Amino acid sequence: MENVRKVLSIEDNRSDSTFRHIVGESPALKAALTKVEQVAPTDSTVLVLGETGTGKELIASAIHKLSHRCGRPFVKLNCAAIPSDLLESELFGHEKGAFTGALAQRVGRFEMAHMGTLFLDEVGDLPISLQPKLLRVLQEREFERLGGTHTHKIDVRLVVATHCDLTEMVRRGQFRSDLYYRINVFPITVPPLRERREDIPQLVCHFVDIYSRRIGKQVDHIPLETLAAFNSYAWPGNIRELQNLIERAIILASSGTLPNPLPSSDPIHMEMNSARGTFKESQRALILYALEACAWIIGGQHGAAAKLGLKRTTLITKMRYFGITRPQPTSEAREFQDQSQTQLREWTFSQ
Repeated sequence: MENVRKVLSIEDNRSDSTFRHIVGESPALKAALTKVEQVAPTDSTVLVLGETGTGKELIASAIHKLSHRCGRPFVKLNCAAIPSDLLESELFGHEKGAFTGALAQRVGRFEMAHMGTLFLDEVGDLPISLQPKLLRVLQEREFERLGGTHTHKIDVRLVVATHCDLTEMVRRGQFRSDLYYRINVFPITVPPLRERREDIPQLVCHFVDIYSRRIGKQVDHIPLETLAAFNSYAWPGNIRELQNLIERAIILASSGTLPNPLPSSDPIHMEMNSARGTFKESQRALILYALEACAWIIGGQHGAAAKLGLKRTTLITKMRYFGITRPQPTSEAREFQDQSQTQLREWTFSQ
């Protein structure tokens, strides 16, 4: 739905640019972002926990942008994406001739992040042979490049993330307990999408807006049945899966209507026990978003009814059914309106 998106703002003084990619207003998400605001001004190490696809990198980026290191480097490394025999060089760099193929000196990610923030994603995949070296950097704030003897001092704020159960890995001897306690200074858990279903309509509209522009295909009608199907889905891949399915749906869309890209039946992924209530909830949520996006204009070409693909009378009936009424303006807003009208009358009289 065109322009139906709303970026979460917990406090009025929060930077919109910092959280512009974090969409939603569910209590679970608000709790996580409140922790971001609490820890960001410090230099403490942060452990971001959450399932794959929940947006852990966005949380790490927000921590950096709200810290005093904002404007300094924000360096990222996915520990699972680098072969284990190359990971040490990626982290700490190497000297020329340190190993076969090392034809030149290379600076590692820690040096790149000096005075800034280093984000290590999937830290649970860090080889146990490298874990003591990471622990030393955190404790001593120094390291040597691979094949070198010179000790480099650094000032880096570390944010790490994982979808693994590190406590279980410690119990099995797959992750060092001393490193675990060192990185588990301030944990932040990013909720899975199934625990923040009230954010789904907003996320759907957000991604529809993004991909309709990117693909060049206008989509301005999201059927309530499609949204209800999204709300009934278990989302094992979380927001990343939702994002990809919205892109697929826009490619398949015709006549400006978003189709349902989900399989008709999937006993593993569909949560039928929750479907009974989600259809009504999803309808109410989407109607509210449409009304807010259209400034509570119901009829007309640019009204909420047109955006929802409904008749004006049908939308009014649904609003009554769901108990949706236009919110009354605050006392400050009414005072502003009264002042504006008075000034307009005075200006008209003076003319």
